Amino acid sequence: MSYLQFNKAELVNLEYSLKRELLSTNRAGGYCNTTIVGCNTRKYHGLLAVPIERYGGHRYMLLSALDETLLQHGMPFNLGIHCYGDIYEPRGHKYIVDFEMNPFPVITYRVGGMRFKKEILFVVGADQLLIRYTLLDAHSDTVLRLKPFLSFRSIHALTVANGDADTHFVPVENGAAFRLYQGFPQLHLQISKESEYVHCPDWYKGVVYKEEYRRGFDCMEDLLVPGFFEMPMAKGESIIFSASTEPVSPKSLKAQFTREVKRRMPRDNYDECLHAAAEQLFAEKGKYSRICTGFSWHEIGGMRETSLSLPGLTLYNKGDVKAFDKILSDLITENNDAFLKGSDQVESPLRLTEAVQHRARFTGDEAGTWKKYGGFLKKVLESYFAGRPEVKLHENGLLWAEKPGVALSWMNAYIGGRPVTERAGYQVETNCFWYNAVCYALDMETRYGKAGQFTRRCADVKAAIEACFYNLFWVEQRHHLADFVDGSGQNVFTRPNQLYACSLPYSPVSEEVQAEILHAVSRELVTTRGIRTLSPKNPLYRSRYEGNQIERDTATHNGCTRPWLLGPYVEASFKLYGPSFVRTARELVDGFQEDLNVHGIGAVAEIYDGDPPYIPHGAINSAMSVAEILRVKYMINQYKEEEK
Repeated sequence: MSYLQFNKAELVNLEYSLKRELLSTNRAGGYCNTTIVGCNTRKYHGLLAVPIERYGGHRYMLLSALDETLLQHGMPFNLGIHCYGDIYEPRGHKYIVDFEMNPFPVITYRVGGMRFKKEILFVVGADQLLIRYTLLDAHSDTVLRLKPFLSFRSIHALTVANGDADTHFVPVENGAAFRLYQGFPQLHLQISKESEYVHCPDWYKGVVYKEEYRRGFDCMEDLLVPGFFEMPMAKGESIIFSASTEPVSPKSLKAQFTREVKRRMPRDNYDECLHAAAEQLFAEKGKYSRICTGFSWHEIGGMRETSLSLPGLTLYNKGDVKAFDKILSDLITENNDAFLKGSDQVESPLRLTEAVQHRARFTGDEAGTWKKYGGFLKKVLESYFAGRPEVKLHENGLLWAEKPGVALSWMNAYIGGRPVTERAGYQVETNCFWYNAVCYALDMETRYGKAGQFTRRCADVKAAIEACFYNLFWVEQRHHLADFVDGSGQNVFTRPNQLYACSLPYSPVSEEVQAEILHAVSRELVTTRGIRTLSPKNPLYRSRYEGNQIERDTATHNGCTRPWLLGPYVEASFKLYGPSFVRTARELVDGFQEDLNVHGIGAVAEIYDGDPPYIPHGAINSAMSVAEILRVKYMINQYKEEEK
């Protein structure tokens, strides 16, 4: 029995099955994402979405769906399912008897005396989707018909029937190729077995994506069906379908599918699911290696998200220092100006220091790590010394971040073009990252570099921060740090950003203060699905990530939890409490095991509601969530070893 499996009763219940999504990626930015019954409920759903370099590397959906129909005695049984408002047509989900991730999606259908299996694989490193169809059982002559639904549009957009679409096809070996619009690659649909292609282009209008409707977005699309492929199938026979931006040899498809199966990581337990989810998040395309922030709508290679998730996805996942170095080097190359001249992510350049500290600690090579990255980290600090458009260094040693109308921190939701939580002023986490970066550079240069103007400047800033940080940020009546301080004084909201005063290697507050901060966070923010973004005691608290876009964006940083915040929370707790915190840490991350068959199958979501039953939302496979859970599990194992 598979670890991730659903039975017929669950699958035919659309209220249940449409909330569960499968994901397959090619580790190069491309993906296949739909629900476990094959009904697309988001505009981001589809079978083949790939980055196109001509359009800036952004991803485009080429193949939206593929309907399978089994024919016996001239009677068609359509296994597809599409939503047209309140109507689902066809209703092929009623034939599904089993779904399992073993370790890739496997769907089994029963139609009368026929049993039919579909297995889905995205080829690693190529823009190619493979589907293996097997007729497990049949008592009469059977014909398989495959009907593709084409979209050829940005994953963020929707398309409508139009006269500009090129509805012609180009014959290719055992298939046909299509290109609806100039500038796109050709989509080659080929089959391992010789088949008949019947060309009869038609627009299927009014396909509705219910998740987009629920979220208050445009939700209706027209899709082009150019025709269909048809071929006989014998009992026990397997046929491979390939959708690719390059032509392939149909004769090689069966062997290729077998090779791809062997490359897949097992998903027989919680840890294996986390490792497999981590692998899906890497994107190697051309000369660059990147991390995808989350599937399916997040972009690839974000500064903040990569810096935060990189240690967990590489070092604490498989001990892969080489991958860490390659991705960090490429991140610096691609974002050099943002790191050194200015960015709307005020603390992101400073997060590089924390990532480098993880490398030094993991490898035990402090000197080598500083030699490799110290020069760039010093340049980053010097840019803050000199002043950047989004942030200024004040005489008290602290950074004042302000850009009117811009949310410079990670709490960057907007409503009507205005930030929900702008947080202009002295942000607590930005100044914790700043203090940590200054102290680390001073320490490393003292040990492995040479004293000079840079180290003197660092020492002066360090001393200035230590003289004012506590008095400026400490909220006596709440026994924790202010979230930020502006011209009006302290913002005393109980938020998780202060955790970085406890978790980073260098802290501007004493251990006694750190203990009080952790106590406050534990009391008001910690849940079994991550850390709340705002205390429930606050009148602005919104626990549910639901409703229209305004309601969701209001809740996202005002109550909803983030699994990734468990990373700094658990690290801070281990620093203060040592191995005695192992049991609590394990309980905090093991709760996500219950959700591996909810939302994104086998992965960890981006956001959870702040109150029970802690429903997951957002990206179905979040880089930061997966990375920090892997890091917490690594820390647990390290402290368990210490106990021995």
